[in-house]
Amino acid sequence: MSTATDTVTSQLANGLTCELPADSPLAKLLKSQRTWIGPSAKERLAILRKAKSIAIVGASPNPTRSSYFVGTYLLQSSDYRVYFVNPMADEILGQKAYKSLADLPEVPDIVDVFRKGSDIPSVIDEAIAIGAKTVWVQLGIWNQDAAIYGESKGLTIVMDRCIKIEHARFHGGLHLLGFDTGVITARKTVR
Repeated sequence: MSTATDTVTSQLANGLTCELPADSPLAKLLKSQRTWIGPSAKERLAILRKAKSIAIVGASPNPTRSSYFVGTYLLQSSDYRVYFVNPMADEILGQKAYKSLADLPEVPDIVDVFRKGSDIPSVIDEAIAIGAKTVWVQLGIWNQDAAIYGESKGLTIVMDRCIKIEHARFHGGLHLLGFDTGVITARKTVR
């Protein structure tokens, strides 16, 4: 017979919860499922509109890395004050690179994260320690437990979304491939 220590409470996609034996295949499957839901499109737009500064944690000086591309976009296509956080770099895109969030000259409105999923909890702890309010985890990076933890500490969490794509999407500069074409039209291109 199961005791309280061998059961888990699982939340289903419909919002209902159920108790399951912790080692059951269904409990393991449900734990692997994405049930956490972040801010809606309107809420993400509000986050981007309200923000004045963004710190990119895991920024890279390598032009082939997505963090470099996102940093370039934010510097050229937005009015945000952009800070790069990488303990191994001195400069990225001509700007000083900081060793940690605590080293920044201000508390960023958004902490944009380019780190593996298992690193997200420590970035959330750093963000909380400096008083940041929003942690934005880049496209392709997911840590549901970290998202739930961050929200429990009062943070707004956006996960598995590219801040560049979202910014461009809301500001009319998103091409199918993610590039700004400079043209806003509903017409099909004639070849």
